[in-house]
Amino acid sequence: MSAERKNIYFASDFHLGVPNAESSLEREKKLVKWLESVSEDALEIHLMGDLFDFWFEYKRVVPRGFVRVLGKIAELSDRGISIKLYTGNHDMWIFDYLPNELGVEVIRGPIIRTFHGKKFFLGHGDGLGPGDHGYKFIKRIFSFSFFQWVFARFHPNFSIGVANYFSKKSRKSNRNSKKEPDHFLGEEREFLVQFCKEKLKDEHFDYFVFGHRHLLIDHTLGENSRYINLGDWYSQCNYALFDGSSLSVKVFEI
Repeated sequence: MSAERKNIYFASDFHLGVPNAESSLEREKKLVKWLESVSEDALEIHLMGDLFDFWFEYKRVVPRGFVRVLGKIAELSDRGISIKLYTGNHDMWIFDYLPNELGVEVIRGPIIRTFHGKKFFLGHGDGLGPGDHGYKFIKRIFSFSFFQWVFARFHPNFSIGVANYFSKKSRKSNRNSKKEPDHFLGEEREFLVQFCKEKLKDEHFDYFVFGHRHLLIDHTLGENSRYINLGDWYSQCNYALFDGSSLSVKVFEI
């Protein structure tokens, strides 16, 4: 591996597949260009959840589409770049197909990593912090292998179609009811900020990096800690770069 490869990249919430084929394809092509651009100096690339708006692997069937981004990830992995794929609340049913075919490491929950002496707490961000008890309950149900087995008994044309319908309906409902506010709510009302502050009571982290919130946030937690939320790739293509000494938030522009 080239000695120039030292940067760590983070991005999240691409939701490929929605709201329609044309928009998803445009977003996918941007993601492919970003992956190629960062591959020049990337040591690791962290795709931190909700790469797909919905994903379910049957034993011998996977969802159609997304060939450009899957091919690019496989190519970069073959070139020796470590790619970490986090499961989000929309694609928690990623199993063994992507790691086997693409060579990625699938990460199913928050992890702690240290890069060049800086301590990171990394995760998609769903289900962390206080509140959101309804979602936490549903996530536990969806995580049961029995529920996954039952879902797999249905024909993919039916089950994936139904799942995509409810995913789009949920997003529309959240948007109309403003369950996903498009502004920072303040420390006392941001669940992930509350989570970070609780973690800092027990041990120090230089950086907390999450997705899920769909809002680009760079928030200082005390003197030597920051909470970064990576936003999403709908309005602008946000990502974070750790160059070995500091973490910066950027926008990918073609």
